[in-house]
Amino acid sequence: MVRRKKIETDSSIKTGNDELSMVTEIETAPENLSADELEKEFPIMTLRNMVMFPSVVMPVTAGRRTTLKLVHDAMKDKRHIIIATQKVAEVEDPGISDLHPVAVIGRVLRVFEMPGGNTTVILQASNIKVHLDEATGTRPYLRGKVSLIEEQMEPTDSDEFKALMDTCIELSNNYIEASEQISPDITFALKNLPKNHILVDYICTNFPLSIEDKFHLLNQNTLKDRLYNLIQVLNRETKLANLKQDIQMRTREELDKQQREYFLQQQIKNIQDELGHGQDDEIEELRKKGKGKKWKKEVAEVFEREVSKLERINPQSPDYNVQLNYLQTLLALPWEVYTTDVLNIPNAEKVLNKDHYGLEKVKERILEHLAVLKLKGDLKSPIICLYGPPGVGKTSLGRSIAAALKRKYIRMSLGGVHDEAEIRGHRKTYIGAMPGRIIKSLIKAEASNPVIILDEIDKLSSDRQGDPASAMLEVLDPEQNNSFHDNYIDLDYDLSKVMFIATANNLGTIPTPLLDRMELIEVSGYITEEKIEIARRHLIPKEMEATGLKREHVKFTKPAIEYIIENYTRESGVRELEKKISKVMRKIALEIASDKFEGLHELKPADIRQYLGVPEYSRDKYQGNEYAGVVTGLAWTAVGGEILFVETSLSKGKGGRLTLTGNLGDVMKESAMLALEYLKAHTHLLDLPEGIFDNWNIHIHVPEGAIPKDGPSAGITMVTSLASALTQRKVKANLAMTGEITLRGKVLPVGGIREKILAAKRAGITDIILCEENRKDIEEIQPLYLKGLNFHYVKDIKEVLTLALTDEKVADAIDFTVTDEKKEEK
Repeated sequence: MVRRKKIETDSSIKTGNDELSMVTEIETAPENLSADELEKEFPIMTLRNMVMFPSVVMPVTAGRRTTLKLVHDAMKDKRHIIIATQKVAEVEDPGISDLHPVAVIGRVLRVFEMPGGNTTVILQASNIKVHLDEATGTRPYLRGKVSLIEEQMEPTDSDEFKALMDTCIELSNNYIEASEQISPDITFALKNLPKNHILVDYICTNFPLSIEDKFHLLNQNTLKDRLYNLIQVLNRETKLANLKQDIQMRTREELDKQQREYFLQQQIKNIQDELGHGQDDEIEELRKKGKGKKWKKEVAEVFEREVSKLERINPQSPDYNVQLNYLQTLLALPWEVYTTDVLNIPNAEKVLNKDHYGLEKVKERILEHLAVLKLKGDLKSPIICLYGPPGVGKTSLGRSIAAALKRKYIRMSLGGVHDEAEIRGHRKTYIGAMPGRIIKSLIKAEASNPVIILDEIDKLSSDRQGDPASAMLEVLDPEQNNSFHDNYIDLDYDLSKVMFIATANNLGTIPTPLLDRMELIEVSGYITEEKIEIARRHLIPKEMEATGLKREHVKFTKPAIEYIIENYTRESGVRELEKKISKVMRKIALEIASDKFEGLHELKPADIRQYLGVPEYSRDKYQGNEYAGVVTGLAWTAVGGEILFVETSLSKGKGGRLTLTGNLGDVMKESAMLALEYLKAHTHLLDLPEGIFDNWNIHIHVPEGAIPKDGPSAGITMVTSLASALTQRKVKANLAMTGEITLRGKVLPVGGIREKILAAKRAGITDIILCEENRKDIEEIQPLYLKGLNFHYVKDIKEVLTLALTDEKVADAIDFTVTDEKKEEK
C-alpha cells in the first residue's frame, strides 16, 4: 500500500541509496533534499500528454510563457521543481485540480533555444515520488506544497525479479520490432541500462503507451507490481502492433495485385489495339446510336468531338468512365422526341371529373389550354401553380392532367432541396458529377413534352451551396426555358413543350420573381357536402380494395360519412377522412376474419361511434340571443369555416378601462379599439347616457383562449357586441356577420366567404350580414349551398346596427341612469 506523509526528519531521505547510482553521475542530484526543504513550496511544471517517471532524463519542448519563466528561474537558482501532468491537455492555464495528483521531484539540467523560436528543456527526475497537496500561488507560475509517497523497497536479486526483468526486456524488443513509432536506437539503450528500477522507468517513459497506462504504472507502490503491470501492457500493445502489421501487409499485397492486373490489362489492350478489337467496338456503338438521334447540328458536333476525345483516353484511366457517362447521358436524352397529345376536350373533361370532384376553376383552366392547343396546333406550355391547404388533391390533379393528355407523368419533389446543383446539375469536371433533376426527369420520361409536377415548390430552401429557387427562374419562364442550360450536359435544351405544374401550401415563402412566372390557381378546401361526395366516389372504393372488403360486406350511409367528417376530422382536404374510413373498414375486416360477421354492415352514425370511439371534435352551435353583448361572428381557418362568439361585459369603474382577452392578435385588438372609438364618437346613434364610458369598464372576450385568433373579419361583430352591451338590447336571433370596419364606420370586404357561409349553415344560422362588395363571392357559390340563408349586404356600420339590434331589452338589463342620478345628487 502506498503511504503518503509529510517529511519531518532528515533521515527520511538519504542520498547514498544504491538505486540512485545513475542520478549521482550528474552533479547535485535532485534527491539531495532535506525534510525542511520538502515542506516548502515548489514551482510546478505541467506537462501535456507526457508522464515523467523517477530516475529519468527527458527533453521537453516548452512553449507557454509561464513555463518558460519557471524554467529560467529554476535554472538560474538551481531550484528543484515538481514535474506533473495535466489531466486534460487542452487546458492552457491549469490549476492544482487540473493535474494528476502523483508527480516527481526534478530539476532543469539544460535549456536550449532552438531555431524557429522553440525552447527545449532537459529535465532530470529523481526517484522521489510526491503527492500534490495544495496550490500556494499561481503567479508568475503555479506553485504548491507536496507530501512524500514512500515506496516499499524489494530485493532485485531474487529469481522471480530476474525472470520478470527478462520477460519485460524480451517483450520490449518484440514491441520495438513490431511498432513503427519507436526508434530502433532504443534497443541499444535497453542493453546498457542496469536491470533495475531505472530500466523499468525508462521503458515506461519512452514507449508510446497511453497516458492512462503510464499513470497506472506510476501509481504502483512496488517495483515488482510495476513490472507485472508493465508486462501486461507490453503484451497487449505487442499483439496490437502485430495485428496492424498484418493488416498493412495484406493491404500492400492487394495493391501489388492491382498493379499487376493493371499491367496485364495494359498488355491485353496493346494486343487488342494491334488486332483492331476492344475499345473500338464500344466507340462505334456510341457513334451508331448518335446517328439515330434527331438532334441539332451543334449538338451532333459536340457529340462527335466528345467521342473523339474518348478515343484518346486510356480505358484504365478514371477519366474514361467520366467521359463515357457523359456521352451516355447525351444519348439517353429524348432530343426532339414528343408524345402525341390527345386533344379530345370531352374526353379530357370526363377524365378530370372522374378523378376529382369539385375543383371547377382548375378543370376549366386545363380545358382552356387544351382548346387553344387544339386550335393553334402549337402552344408554349403554361406554368401553373396550384396552391391551397394540404390534402385537397393538388398533386393527384397533375396525374389526371397527364392522363387526359396521354402524356408521360413525372413527379419531382422539391421539399427540402437546398443545393442549386439539384436543379442545374454539376459540371462534369467534378468527381461524381451528374445532371440536375430536370434533365433526369426527361431521361426517365423518354419524351420532351411530359407533365412534370413540381411538388412543394414553397419548401425550397437556400444555403451556402446556392439558391435553387433562383435556378428555377429559368426553368419556369416560358420566354427562357426553350434554351435551358444544364451544367452537366453543357448544352441548351428545349423545355418549352414540358407542362410544369407546381404545387404549394403557402405562397408567402415563394420568392416574388418565381411567383411572377407562374399562373396561380387556388385550390380551396372542400366543404362538407363535397367531402361526402369524394368519400362516396373515391375514398370508400379505394379503401375497400385496400382492405379486401366487398360491397356485400359494408355500406356507408350519407349521415355516417357526414358524422365522420363533423366529429372526427378537422381539415381542408380529405387525408384524415381517408384514414378514418380505413380504420372503420379494418375493424369490419377483423370481424370477418374472426368469423363474427353477421351480414351487410349498413353503417349509421351510431355504428361510427362504436368503431371510432368518442368524437374528437365538436362544431360550435348557435347559442341564442338571451344575453346582451354576445354576437355570432364568422371566421376562416385552415381547416374550413367556423363560427365564433364575441362577448362584451360591463363593470362599474372610473376611467372606462378596455380589457381584451381570448388570445387575440394585433389586428383583432385594433378592430376592438376601432369599434370602441367609433361608438364613443357616435353616442347619439344609440342614445347612450352621457358619461357611460367614464363610469363603466368594458371587457371584450372571444372564447377558446388557447386558440390564437387574428384578422380584421370580426370588426363589425365587435361593434355590434359593444352596442348591444351598452344599450342592453337583444341581438336578432340566428344572425351572424363578418366584415372589416374603418374609423369612419365604413364596412370593408373580407375573404373566405365560401367557407364562412357553410359554417353558418351548419350552426343553424339563417341571416348573415356581409359587405356589399362580398356580393360577388356569394354569386359564385352554388345555389344548393345557399338554400335557407338570407343575406344582408351593408356599406356602413349604421346599417349593421339597424339590422342586428332589436328594440327588446334583455332580462335583468343594467339601468345606467341610476349611476347618473347618484352623481347629480352628490
